Amino acid sequence: MRASSLIILFFFALSFAPLKSVNAKESVLDIQEVKSESGLTAWLVEDHSVPVIALNIGFKNAGSAYDPANKQGLARLVSNTMDEGAGSLNAKSFQKELRDLSINLGFSAGRDNFSASLKTLTKNKKRAFELLELALTQPRFDKDAVERMRQANQSRIRSSLSDPSWIAARIMNDKAYEGHPYSMNNGGTLSSLDNISIKDLKAFHEQRIGRNNMAVAVAGDIAADELKTVLDEIFSDIKTVDLKPVENIDIQNGGQTFLYKHDVPQVFIEIMQPSIKIDDPAYQAAQVMNFILGSSGFGSRLTEEIREKRGLTYGVYSYFNNMNYAQSLAVSTSTSVENTGKMLSLIKAEFNKLAQTPISEQELQDAKSYLLGSLPLSLTSTDKISGLMLQMQLNGRSIDYLDTRQETIKAMRIEDIQKIAKRLLNPEKFTTVLVGQPELKDANIIKTLPNAE
Repeated sequence: MRASSLIILFFFALSFAPLKSVNAKESVLDIQEVKSESGLTAWLVEDHSVPVIALNIGFKNAGSAYDPANKQGLARLVSNTMDEGAGSLNAKSFQKELRDLSINLGFSAGRDNFSASLKTLTKNKKRAFELLELALTQPRFDKDAVERMRQANQSRIRSSLSDPSWIAARIMNDKAYEGHPYSMNNGGTLSSLDNISIKDLKAFHEQRIGRNNMAVAVAGDIAADELKTVLDEIFSDIKTVDLKPVENIDIQNGGQTFLYKHDVPQVFIEIMQPSIKIDDPAYQAAQVMNFILGSSGFGSRLTEEIREKRGLTYGVYSYFNNMNYAQSLAVSTSTSVENTGKMLSLIKAEFNKLAQTPISEQELQDAKSYLLGSLPLSLTSTDKISGLMLQMQLNGRSIDYLDTRQETIKAMRIEDIQKIAKRLLNPEKFTTVLVGQPELKDANIIKTLPNAE
């Protein structure tokens, strides 16, 4: 859960290089749409000031939500092993080439999407692109590499079984998305990882890595004309795939509290309620609202009321979880056993207060200043620019999204925040998970950790 919050806050605290001064007529970032001879497209930001190229690839609807229930962790295991040997190169030889040429190549699997990233010095680009093509089109999935990664994932799960934050997040996913593929463990379970065969890895690669569900973003020392050729060289052998998206789901078990007894001195708390889609016209107003509520840390209402005034916690944060087929607003925190009830009441009170009472002009200006000013300050590398452009594409954003975002936030008014707060914030719909030893009436006791072992 906290990882998701950091990802969402980071996305809206981005800045870019090279940048133009921001005014009504100039773009925040000069993004080109490049189309290859075979029809492949990519978004490109050229920057020839440093001899580095970053390339990010995403495959939509190819993440862990599409893993079979008895083979949870399949997408993750594929992401662990696609760079462990490809073509004629075994894992040792493949990794040696990457190290010798200072090439960063990796794969990752989220719940919705599967992705790849590459970063290389310009002088090594030819071989870097060749190695990327091999990994994408001819991964070996050798037995020794697969077993090594399987065991590493199982070791990670065993370690997590005693982590109260991980336990709370695991239960929240199970309850908030009950009956939906999002409820599964994207890292797998101890038993499901044993069920995954090399044949399954190859089938994943064949069925989910396709040119029709692919998005590509590139930043750095490469020209548009060269990129057109590179796109066809890397991706020419990737076929189309037939993927069926999962169903949309609303947050489940609203108004319910779940307790997992765990012998730790603190109580770890996760709260989730329904939220807003990223293509909703009020989405930017929701971001400003959440900055004021709890995403900004110090200065936010949750932190000021709960940590600074009362000293009930070391940290409390609110954040959006925006997946392709579910949206939520969440809160993460922890407190002492004796203060658990007070903590829950205060969180509800702050949600109600923001929904019922207009924010101050100072709060609005502080939020707008941060969200606008952080854009041209914090994203300064080619890989971060490329990563953001990929996320924009996977989210269905237009190429001028950054400009419209800035203008929308600039125009935000107090009444806009009040309207979205009244619409969204509803403590009656809280799905709450507690991990620890609190004594609470009406809590549903969870005795077995779901989708773990």
